[in-house]
Amino acid sequence: MGLFGSRTSTTGTGASAGRTARYSSGWSQMSKHLKARESLRLLDIGPTSAGNINFVTHLGHSIYMANLVEDSARPDYLVAHPDDPQKKIYDAPRYLEENLDFTDRVFDVVTFWDTADYLPMTLLQPVIDRIYEVMEPGGQILAFFHAKVTGEGNTFCRYHLTATDQLEIQPVGIHPIRQTFTNRQIEGLFQRFAGYKFFLAKDTLREVIITR
Repeated sequence: MGLFGSRTSTTGTGASAGRTARYSSGWSQMSKHLKARESLRLLDIGPTSAGNINFVTHLGHSIYMANLVEDSARPDYLVAHPDDPQKKIYDAPRYLEENLDFTDRVFDVVTFWDTADYLPMTLLQPVIDRIYEVMEPGGQILAFFHAKVTGEGNTFCRYHLTATDQLEIQPVGIHPIRQTFTNRQIEGLFQRFAGYKFFLAKDTLREVIITR
């Protein structure tokens, strides 16, 4: 996890090689939200991007980062099932403690991206519930959801923020999509939240802004 106001560069943050630009209605609205307010606290989910850190802090906000998908792939989070030692399950409490412990910090904005499609289902709901707990009432989440498990555009990516209505998308890993969701299922995952705004897209990536 990263620190507030950090400007250090880590993995996946080279030049624009390998990036493609994509118009995003969700990012267009979230960008306006960020530009119209001061001193927001943003949680950016995914591989760390020095460009995102600089973009957010330049707007006068603070940023914290959590690379949930890559962390979930660590084998030490798998433990024996209490009823069947031959089976493995995720140690969700430990995963949350080590990856989503923000020491009493709360957030106004979360860029969740397409994390829900890549996380194991046994971790997904606990992660969403924890994010709910660490968000301010009225805070917003920007989330993406793939319509298909396989196909073009389903590579695990880093989403780079820009000052335009476009995002720059850069493949950074080989994690497979584990599941997809209908709009009704998305509302079920975020049922504790106050509202949802779905955006139409020309490709297979659906976008939604979820309000705490």
